[in-house]
Amino acid sequence: MALVLVVLFRASVWSYLLGVAAVAAAVSVWRLWHTDRLLRGRDRLWQQEEAVKEGRRTLAEVDVMTGTEFEELVAGLCRRDGCTEVRRVGGAGDNGADVLGRLPDGRTMVVQCKRYAPSRAIPNRELRDLLGARVHFRADVAVFVTTSRFTGPSEKFALEHDILAVHRDLLGLWNNGASLVSLGPVNGRGQGDARHRARWKKAYGG
Repeated sequence: MALVLVVLFRASVWSYLLGVAAVAAAVSVWRLWHTDRLLRGRDRLWQQEEAVKEGRRTLAEVDVMTGTEFEELVAGLCRRDGCTEVRRVGGAGDNGADVLGRLPDGRTMVVQCKRYAPSRAIPNRELRDLLGARVHFRADVAVFVTTSRFTGPSEKFALEHDILAVHRDLLGLWNNGASLVSLGPVNGRGQGDARHRARWKKAYGG
């Protein structure tokens, strides 16, 4: 009986079956696309979380790094934040630069890294070296990253010459997930008031 009905109404049945098949195919394609998008989104989130975790070394661990290891850490943090063409160039004849690259917005940057004991302070002359490096490499942005702090005059010098001065407190924020770009608005801050500096000297002997 069913076969007879199919034969009698084959034209309408086939169009119906084709319609059902088309809808099923469309649903299958949408499900595959949705699943792929969901998985890709989760993968991107996982990669971002892992990238942040990689940078989360304690400052005590950073303090015992070699100069080269510290430069690699800084280069890695730049890459984590979406900087491109990042490469470590520190060493003999580095012309005052340790890391070069581009910020996410395309501006070129030159970075100088100093892994000093927390009790030491960065003097003006080291910032002047970075200014020379910015001119030499024709960089748009100059960044000075240190495990210690800047003297009052050197911090003022950095602000006057548009140098992003990443001292120990800001390095801690950057290391823990804050982006490099987000440190710009707080440049020249964070080393604290007299009470904070007194605690710093008590802790580090500087």
